[in-house]
Amino acid sequence: MDYKKAGVDIEAGYQSVELMKEHVKKTMRPEVLGGLGGFSGAFSIEKFKDMEKPTLVSGTDGVGTKLKLAFLMDKHDTIGIDCVAMCVNDIACAGGEPLFFLDYIACGKNYPEKIATIVKGVAEGCLQSGAALIGGETAEMPGFYPEDEYDLAGFAVGVVDEKDLITGKDLKAGDVLVAMASSGVHSNGFSLVRKVFEMTKESLFTYYDELGTTLGEALLAPTKIYVKALRNIKEAGIIVKACSHITGGGFYENIPRMLPEGIRAVVKKDSYKVPAIFNLLQEKGQITEEMMYNTYNMGLGMIVALDPKDVDAAMEAMRKAGETCYVVGHVEEGEKGVTLC
Repeated sequence: MDYKKAGVDIEAGYQSVELMKEHVKKTMRPEVLGGLGGFSGAFSIEKFKDMEKPTLVSGTDGVGTKLKLAFLMDKHDTIGIDCVAMCVNDIACAGGEPLFFLDYIACGKNYPEKIATIVKGVAEGCLQSGAALIGGETAEMPGFYPEDEYDLAGFAVGVVDEKDLITGKDLKAGDVLVAMASSGVHSNGFSLVRKVFEMTKESLFTYYDELGTTLGEALLAPTKIYVKALRNIKEAGIIVKACSHITGGGFYENIPRMLPEGIRAVVKKDSYKVPAIFNLLQEKGQITEEMMYNTYNMGLGMIVALDPKDVDAAMEAMRKAGETCYVVGHVEEGEKGVTLC
């Protein structure tokens, strides 16, 4: 008896590392010390010593049951982008610059090419956000996961000068809400998605005219990364007063998280066009409108609150980053929460 006969192939692990090195290398920043393969990742903070009060911000998340679609479609090249996005968007939402990222992949059987494809997606997410992929772990766990399945999670660290933290404390009535479009469902609510649509290859590879693609491709579209857009706003000298990453819990849970007591957000549902995937999901699942807005991003992945005088310049900065944006509402005095009208 040996480890391989027990279900863990050490040689496959070595091969995975070799295959992923080319992808990881592309994400390196000057602050990264050492190379891939050490017991830990090292990152110099020398560059940030001129900040008045350098403050670390962090985020950790996974991809959830969206992975089930990747398994069925045998498509693993973008799921890593989702993992990075869920972490770095939260960091950017606080005003932080993502610095580095670590991933964790647990699988039933280590197929080196598949693992390398997953990491290629992680590296792409890191490139989009400017974070270095400085380490990770691939755990082969036979008997715990089915051979063809895996889980993926990540952890990111960023930095911001304390004075630049986005906290919502200066929000006042009349401030404007501007939103950036999502790429689709992103990485939340897939337990409901999987109840509404048949989770078969035939279903996922069915083409829908209203989607302009197959159902599976629409659902697997990787989560948008908004780091560049928020960085552009900051570099333009514009203050983001509050920021909300619309993830699990949709509008009703996430928008209030950016508000101080005594301030209420008002979002106009007709200020933008809800993407077809959400209309299809609601119709097929006979889901109430309130539940849709309480579960999904409904086409808006990030919402920022701005002084009215800064709206035009901020939207221009977003567009320069390649984002589609909309004025979707405002804030007013009232009980902390959100009104959709």
